[in-house]
Amino acid sequence: MFSMGRSCIPRYKVSRIMGWLQIILGGLVILVSILSLTKFYSAGLLLPNEDICQHFYTVKDVYGDFDAKALSDSIGEVLERLETLQDKLELKVQEMEKNKGTLDKKFLEDEIVRPIHSANVALRGIRVPKIEGRNNTEKDDPLINFFITEEIRKYITPKENRVGKINLYGTDKVYNTIGHACVLHKKELEQYMDYDIGSYCDDDWNLAQKLMLNGCDPLPRRRCLTRASMVYQSPYPINESLWRLPDHRNVRWGNYQCRNFECLSSKNPKRGYSKCTSCFEMEKEKLKWVSNSSLSTDFLILDVLAIKPGEIRVGLDYSIGTGTFAARMREHNVTIVSTAINLGAPFNEIIALRGLVPLYVTLNQRLPLFDNTMDLIHTTGFMDGWIDMLLLDFILYDWDRILRPGGLLWLDNFFCNRKDMDDYMYMFLQLRYKKHKWVISPKSKDELYLSALLEKPPRAI
Repeated sequence: MFSMGRSCIPRYKVSRIMGWLQIILGGLVILVSILSLTKFYSAGLLLPNEDICQHFYTVKDVYGDFDAKALSDSIGEVLERLETLQDKLELKVQEMEKNKGTLDKKFLEDEIVRPIHSANVALRGIRVPKIEGRNNTEKDDPLINFFITEEIRKYITPKENRVGKINLYGTDKVYNTIGHACVLHKKELEQYMDYDIGSYCDDDWNLAQKLMLNGCDPLPRRRCLTRASMVYQSPYPINESLWRLPDHRNVRWGNYQCRNFECLSSKNPKRGYSKCTSCFEMEKEKLKWVSNSSLSTDFLILDVLAIKPGEIRVGLDYSIGTGTFAARMREHNVTIVSTAINLGAPFNEIIALRGLVPLYVTLNQRLPLFDNTMDLIHTTGFMDGWIDMLLLDFILYDWDRILRPGGLLWLDNFFCNRKDMDDYMYMFLQLRYKKHKWVISPKSKDELYLSALLEKPPRAI
């Protein structure tokens, strides 16, 4: 028994020593690996492929005796031939239209002209390496390498001016921009930008609008052809179009619940939208801003224009609607641009078909209008008690930026909870505009309406 006990003790010690040796050796392996990776990184072996080449090789090493100028000249010659051929084919198509030729015009356009155009665009997209080498002080934009889709990468890559000249903006290159939240919606944006150059775009405006509303705004431009209605008709003349529902054949209805304008009536519970419930009913729209109502917060257009006779000429309607405010102001020789988002119905389409100007913008972006240019800003039905105070603050200051001195801000039936009204009133009054009209009226037991007509001070500083 004693001898067996003594023999077990050395075995236990040996196994313990072996375990410690394994741990020590494992630690050494990890340490050596880290040191090796560090050396590889410092040598440039872990850099992207392009950076590896630039780390180890000069331009001469990479290209050797390669004649880049000859390649550039050859590409230019191919482009010239493509352009000449494309011009000839387009002339042939026009001759066929006049002479009613027998060759299938659609086949010629789809199978010959458009592919040649696509090849032309693709060739122009080739960037021949510069012989003088890369400027080491210029860093790659990490946003470019974040996306996989080639069209996105090409779009956001800075475009250098030809022959090194400064452009009319005073810069040596043009930067195409996208909304910063596009990185949060990478999959959707890459789906949106997945198309064949020169071919027809997918009917995916709803995907584009979803991206915009989620902060991917502005969207990148696309190099594909927008689809129109297959049965598009000429719009009604301007003396009819202002107060008549447009022809439903002029709208692509594929992404809406309704398939015509009559379906958008407030009587239809399945119309697909909830804001501005009666704004597709022209008989009701005709009464707005021109006839007295039971609400003291409803101002009339004539009363507003009388405050600044002859001074209101151009303005912005920041609302949800079908352009009726702009139509009424047009009757008084006032040009109004109407903001619009297609929230379940073709708001942009009907505004344009009525002969008015829709501006497709969201709350996310700065208005594309210059400082001190608008005579009037009108808003209704869009920004109510749901809006965050800080967001409202940025929007109000943006409106103040574009409104000229002496211009009018018309808050039309803004509503919110009673307990929040004091906070919103402070927001509207903080810019110290002159009050021409200020009316508060009950909307319900817990909500209030506010309508106001405010004038921007001169601020001649």
